[in-house]
Amino acid sequence: MEITKDVLLSLLDAYAYEIVFVDRNHTVQYMNKTAMQRYGERVKIGRSLFHCHNEGTKGKIETFLKRADEGEDEMFQVLNGKTGEREFFVPVRDNQGKVIGYFERHEVHWDESYPEQSVFEYWKNRKKDLS
Repeated sequence: MEITKDVLLSLLDAYAYEIVFVDRNHTVQYMNKTAMQRYGERVKIGRSLFHCHNEGTKGKIETFLKRADEGEDEMFQVLNGKTGEREFFVPVRDNQGKVIGYFERHEVHWDESYPEQSVFEYWKNRKKDLS
């Protein structure tokens, strides 16, 4: 089997966590299926990340980008008190190691009473809880 762009996109869509890839200009370039389901109309490909994040976040992201340019990889960002998720800034590099963009990785808080619950079910239930 040849690993084509379509195979890679299918792989990213099968991933249960959201992936929103943003370029160095803070423009959303890609969203996997999970991200589209989770964020709906709030986040759009081709639109600035700051359409859904406030401008105060921009300084934090620029600091993470500077650290990434200096060689750091995934960096802890915050423990989200509202959702219980740990959030990480993840730089994406080209073949020469230059940072070309980034995404945010979330680790969901699991209820030990339901260890078999899928990530998809977690998001669906959490969305109901936040409504």
